Amino acid sequence: MEALRIVSRNRNYCLLSVAASVVVFALATWLPNMRLLWAVWSDSSVAFVDKIILPMRLLGSISTNFTTISASYTILIALLAGINVSLAIYLVRTRVLDGGGVLASLSGLGSGALGVGCAACGSLVLTSLIGTATGVGLLALLPLKGAEFGIMGVALLGYSTYLLAKQIRKPLVC
Repeated sequence: MEALRIVSRNRNYCLLSVAASVVVFALATWLPNMRLLWAVWSDSSVAFVDKIILPMRLLGSISTNFTTISASYTILIALLAGINVSLAIYLVRTRVLDGGGVLASLSGLGSGALGVGCAACGSLVLTSLIGTATGVGLLALLPLKGAEFGIMGVALLGYSTYLLAKQIRKPLVC
C-alpha cells in the first residue's frame, strides 16, 4: 500500500511502530504472569538485576504458555497495533482525522485484549471481567475457547489499518 510506504520512509514512524509493537507484545505476555511479576518486584530480598531479567525472560513465555493460535494472534495484534499507532499519529500530524479509523483501531485493540491469555488460563481478561465461573463457562461454549476474541481483534486491527491507510491517501481537497 502506498500509505504504508509513505509512513515507513520516515525512520521516526518506523521506530514508533516497533516501540508500540514491543509494548503491546510485552503487556500481552506479562499479563498472565502479573502476580509473579508483582511478587518479585515488591520483594526487597530479590536483587534489582533479577527484577529486570525476569520480565525479559517472561517474553519467551509466548512459546510455552500460549497455544499456537493464541501466540499467532498475539504477535499479529502487537504488529498491527504498532502499525496503527504510526499511521494514526502520521494522520493526526498531517491533517484532521475523522473518527472511522480511530474507532476501528480502538475496537481491534479492545477485542484483542479480551482474547489475550495463555494455554492454561484461556482468555484471562475476559474471564476476569465477566467473573471466573461465568467467564469460563461461556468460553467453554465457544468453538475456539475464547480465541475468537483474539482473531476478531486481528481482523478489526487489519480493517483499521486499511481505513487509516485509505485516509492517508485521500487528497486534502476534493
